[in-house]
Amino acid sequence: MNESLVINFLLFLFAALVIGLGGTKLSKIADQLADATGLGEAIVGALLLGGITSLAGIITSITAAADAHPQIAVSNALGGIAAQTAFLAIADFVYRKANLEHAAASLPTLVQGALLNALLAVPLLAIAAPKVEILGIHPASLVIIGGYLFGLRLTSQVRDAPMWKPHLTTETLIDEAEHSEDQDSLDNLPKMWLMLGWLAIVIAGAGYVLAKTGVTLSQQTGLSETVVGGVFIALSTSLPELVTSIAAVKRGALTLAVSAIIGGNTFDVLLLSFSDFAYRPGSIYNAITQSEVFVIALTILMTAILLLGLLRREKSGIGNIGFETFSILVLYLGGFTVLFTWS
Repeated sequence: MNESLVINFLLFLFAALVIGLGGTKLSKIADQLADATGLGEAIVGALLLGGITSLAGIITSITAAADAHPQIAVSNALGGIAAQTAFLAIADFVYRKANLEHAAASLPTLVQGALLNALLAVPLLAIAAPKVEILGIHPASLVIIGGYLFGLRLTSQVRDAPMWKPHLTTETLIDEAEHSEDQDSLDNLPKMWLMLGWLAIVIAGAGYVLAKTGVTLSQQTGLSETVVGGVFIALSTSLPELVTSIAAVKRGALTLAVSAIIGGNTFDVLLLSFSDFAYRPGSIYNAITQSEVFVIALTILMTAILLLGLLRREKSGIGNIGFETFSILVLYLGGFTVLFTWS
């Protein structure tokens, strides 16, 4: 795209707007599907909602990697995970009855958070280990995919046969998956699936535009690809997670709100594998810089604090949001301020 800076900036904003508007529709459909199919909010949030809201980021990273821009591909994936974790602070602020991590505590959510940190450790191992690649692909990419699939199975198992449950309080909202007996809901299932597919296509298309305009904006403005990918593109591709989590909180689907964020983050680690497949000069892990390592470490820290918040379950805190959630927001803003001045 060789258009002027203004045109590229407007295209970038338009794609971000499309992603944001598409995300507003996802939460309602996902909540209805959770009830109609009996899968429950945690599974639908992690698998369907988390996967679809990550589509824009997937297309962005794959396109950037295929065009030989590894920093944008990797920083978009990692920056999106950090941004989405910080978005929980906004969703927490919207829910005024109690802290979100208190009301939405569940075993599947804790498993997803632990899985996320485990998967984030894999690229760190790949970076530190001797350079190994098979047909330009690092074995770590296959480990990430296998770990993600195992994590989905484990999440389903602990939901069906939990060995641990959160202490129930008056503010705790339990996710109980029940097959809907409403005939209208059952009749509308095909329509809901079609709408979900249509939104997925729209969000994916907008992600492609973001990738193309993001690369050009990096070249035209002189900003590093890490900053453009990790901040501007990552925030734009993460808009569905923000919109859907806030919408879910307003609908009272708290488990869906939290699991959509954490599930989307877990899914976003797969972007590193997909980018590795698309990046042909070699393994993309060999192209990761210290800036991306910094973001990985920051994201692991933010996720660990979130898990502590879900375990501690403080009812109220600073500004009626949990201390852990507040700490996550401070870490995100501080970390990316450092990244912006560093790069």
